[in-house]
Amino acid sequence: MKQKPIHPALNDYLEGKMILIDKPLGWTSFDAVKKVRIITKISKVGHAGTLDPLATGLLIICTGKYTKKINEYMGMPKEYTGTITLGATTPTYDLESEPENLKEITGLAEEAVLKAIEGFTGNILQMPPQHSAIKKDGKPLYLSARKGIEVKVEPRPVTIYKFAITRFAFPEIDFCVECSTGTYIRSLANDLGAALGVGGYLSALRRTKIGDFNAEHAMSPQQFESEIESKKEKYTS
Repeated sequence: MKQKPIHPALNDYLEGKMILIDKPLGWTSFDAVKKVRIITKISKVGHAGTLDPLATGLLIICTGKYTKKINEYMGMPKEYTGTITLGATTPTYDLESEPENLKEITGLAEEAVLKAIEGFTGNILQMPPQHSAIKKDGKPLYLSARKGIEVKVEPRPVTIYKFAITRFAFPEIDFCVECSTGTYIRSLANDLGAALGVGGYLSALRRTKIGDFNAEHAMSPQQFESEIESKKEKYTS
């Protein structure tokens, strides 16, 4: 893609910058990248780690030469907060699909949940969701999953550095997870529900950290656009 001329106030973005974006609910990660391209008019833009549309939070976006750092950022540990709803499952392990297999959880104790999460801390093997972009024989799993075809995949080693419950409000539990790259929080929710014998799915998710980068320092797409317009105005004034 040939780079078109850009505003001279944005030459530092053309050369290369890292931008912390707070991805809105309902946006894909590519939506955020596309927005940055439109705002800056820079063609060489990429992100360092996909967030699902139903997740919000920190997305590292790189421009210019900083796109070479994407793999470095992707390899950093992540922190997530969110909500797991117990007593049902969904095919996608989140609210991209409808809850099913409803079960009563009135007898479930908080202590049982705390005991179960001990089995999901440290180095574990995790089965990725069938509804994911992981490729088998060159095809994303979700293409087969949408046709109702389950593809055999191997569990993947991941590390859960921290798995803490921050609120009990059955059937919902809020959590904070610190994990290695490659971890699917959706799978963690599904696996915890299975371990408890009642099922579970991810009903809310926010990425709060990537390495030392914090979502508190991230900008919404609208704030980023305002910042760019301000840079242009200062340059011409």
